[in-house]
Amino acid sequence: MDHPENAMIVVTWASGVMEFIPVQYNPKELNFSKSAQIAEINIPGLDSPLLQFVRGQAETLKLELFFDTTENGMGDTATSVTTETDRIYELIKIEPDSHAPPVCEFIWNDKFSGSDISSNLGNQRRNEFKCLFTQVDQKFTLFSSQGVPLRAILNVTLKEYKTLDQQLNQLNLNSPDKTQSHVLTANESLSSLAARHYKRPGKWRRIADANSISDPRRIKPGTFVVLPPIE
Repeated sequence: MDHPENAMIVVTWASGVMEFIPVQYNPKELNFSKSAQIAEINIPGLDSPLLQFVRGQAETLKLELFFDTTENGMGDTATSVTTETDRIYELIKIEPDSHAPPVCEFIWNDKFSGSDISSNLGNQRRNEFKCLFTQVDQKFTLFSSQGVPLRAILNVTLKEYKTLDQQLNQLNLNSPDKTQSHVLTANESLSSLAARHYKRPGKWRRIADANSISDPRRIKPGTFVVLPPIE
């Protein structure tokens, strides 16, 4: 049986550096909530008010994450589970350079909620959830004899993040659901290109297959490659 693909949190720090944080255990549920603000216009004599769309509300995603470090022992060799949980907890902290928490993306696979919405809505399909962390609840459930926390459950709330330009130009997005091209530089690999384009380094094979590349380790700088879309 194939090993299940791990969900991942991609963090873009204020410096521009991207960090990939795989979750230790995949969540059992993903709870999405999206609403719209609707105004009621009352007109005398009508049976009910007229409804007027005002604006959309930011979508939220809630999930539970489980962490466990007991495989390293529960005695003197115990590893604190905070080595895992603090990587999530820090995403709600303020960065000194940006004066705000970092922008993140929660990704799992290509068939993400929103990946199959109708083309009548323009280019609003998605394969990830770009967000800010708005709440992190931590519960530590197991400790070593020295009081080192070994297991934890984190309930996190993510709120959809879109810039003004992204929303105004949503019908003309330059995104992974469109075919693109790229010229490899001396310091690039298919893995680094997949990390930047798809937010998943492991998707390098998609690029290799689309360009009939049999040995990705022998690609010369200056090679023109096609970046296939996520379908």
